[in-house]
Amino acid sequence: MRILVVGAGAIGGYFGGRLQEKGEDVTFLVRARRKAQLEATGLNIKSEHGDIELKPKLITAEESAEAYDVILLSTKSYHLEGAIRDLRSFTGEGTMIVPLLNGVAHIETLTEAFGEDAVLGGLCFVETTLDGAGTIIQTSPAHQLVYGERDGTMSERMTVLQKIFGGTKADFKASGQISREMWHKYMFITAMSGITTAMESPIGPVMETKSGRNTVEALLKEIGAVMNAMKAQISADASGEQFARISGLKPEMKSSMQRDAEKAMPLESGHLQGYLLEKAYAYQITVPVLETIYTRLVLAELRMNNRI
Repeated sequence: MRILVVGAGAIGGYFGGRLQEKGEDVTFLVRARRKAQLEATGLNIKSEHGDIELKPKLITAEESAEAYDVILLSTKSYHLEGAIRDLRSFTGEGTMIVPLLNGVAHIETLTEAFGEDAVLGGLCFVETTLDGAGTIIQTSPAHQLVYGERDGTMSERMTVLQKIFGGTKADFKASGQISREMWHKYMFITAMSGITTAMESPIGPVMETKSGRNTVEALLKEIGAVMNAMKAQISADASGEQFARISGLKPEMKSSMQRDAEKAMPLESGHLQGYLLEKAYAYQITVPVLETIYTRLVLAELRMNNRI
């Protein structure tokens, strides 16, 4: 099957590269600048799971191609509308879109654009970044991509995807509870990214202080209260489970949002923290920690753009 990976950055480049390494038919949809870079250097990955150097197939939005069977969508939320425009000429009847964006707000946007049946659920756990030369640096033991039907069924096309995604050096996992897993990841990443970015610190120093641990715990409880009001598919102790998960992270762990802030790049605070804050206001739920975190993120981005 023909696979299109939207973007060849830290996420798409890593998982798409692992699929190409296995021998799958992978094409990367990229901007002209990234295309020129990859044509010159190749797609290079440095990882504790094995380094690879590949010559990738590349295409830009201006070029034409037959519809792809599978699309891995790994853009940032603020690039979603542009990605949807770019993808329209590469999708057809039966195309499966696996979004890897954090959060859940993008699912409604994608289903409106491509239809309910086209959009699966998806998420990933991986710590990656691009260095100055465009090489993908993957630095953590976790390199998992989870996918599944949003209604939880193990359909015929899921069986097909398992064959395509199986046998790679990355951990591709089919899930019968992808909606729940997406909500749990959303809770985790909203707290993790908000705390580390707002406090300008890896998670370790935060969790070493009683006040820091209390702040993380309080934030997770607020997020859980909002998600429960939304009737999200989360476990009874989702906030406690995510607190334990954050407590077990390597002390030097940074969120991708924090890395973006350090590079003065746009943040996904509106898509993550802001979306939940809007829901909190709608349901009249008091969330002082979430409000504080979101405000700090907004102000940080304004400073980056020299607007304050």
